[in-house]
Amino acid sequence: MSKKNMARQRLTDKCQECGSLNLIHDYDSGETICGDCGLVLREQTMDKGPEWRAFTREEKASRSRVGVPMSYSVHDKGLSTAIGRIDRDAFGRKLPLATRLQMWRLRKWQIRSRVHSSVDRNLAQAMAELDRLADKVYLPASVKEKAAVTYRKALDKGLVRGRSIAAIAAASLYAACRTTSTPRTLREISEASLVDKKDVARCYRLLLRELDIKMPIANPLTYISKIAERTGISGPTQGDAIKILRDARRLRASAGKDPMGLAAAALYIACLMNNEKKTQKDIAEAAGVTEVTVRNRYKTLKRQLNLVIPD
Repeated sequence: MSKKNMARQRLTDKCQECGSLNLIHDYDSGETICGDCGLVLREQTMDKGPEWRAFTREEKASRSRVGVPMSYSVHDKGLSTAIGRIDRDAFGRKLPLATRLQMWRLRKWQIRSRVHSSVDRNLAQAMAELDRLADKVYLPASVKEKAAVTYRKALDKGLVRGRSIAAIAAASLYAACRTTSTPRTLREISEASLVDKKDVARCYRLLLRELDIKMPIANPLTYISKIAERTGISGPTQGDAIKILRDARRLRASAGKDPMGLAAAALYIACLMNNEKKTQKDIAEAAGVTEVTVRNRYKTLKRQLNLVIPD
């Protein structure tokens, strides 16, 4: 950029009349206007957006001339070309037999070229497994993308060789859940997968050690709404349980304890304080822990926080 254009750009960063930074860019009229004094700073501004208009998301997607963005959860990152199975041309006319046979051969070799190496075949199988797991445990696309990046790093470092692809994929998904504070337990992911829980845990520890992943400490607050939704606990009771957990964290009463057990015990105490009829068995089953765990954490929180709980 030349010195003249740079000086002009600096002049349009603020109003020349009043020095205000409240500038309004009106692309319909092509003008840049000061929002305080109304001075027109620039006119005939170039609109870099599309020339068409769309009023719904479907209409915008149908008129867009670009493809889907690059995605790590697709084995080729979504950058390859797909040859469709429609045997008609752009005008809707049926293709001749020779052209149809040629397109059939091109489609076959194009599919083969997408997964021509062992790494591509591994990624295709792993990304399909990640997609299945994420749908089964109801995870958002951002968590699935993070799990795909973790799996690709493990594959580049040679950690998948000699191990189950499904186990590494499940471990990557659990690591992504822990990193993003998504309330999914190792048991839930192992049950959705076809791999034993011990194998998933072993691969998870391998990923943490070899990829040097710094995992945040699990916060029991993230499990409150999940357990309460399963047992039908009201909102005010959830708020009291959150206050109990915050007091326990302030007094360091939650150090070294299972976050799911702490959340279940806090919910049980809040139910007793608000006179909600929920048993330890109901809350323990919703949290996936034993009644003994809920009872022990209940006694610990009651003693260290000096709680007065009605019988």
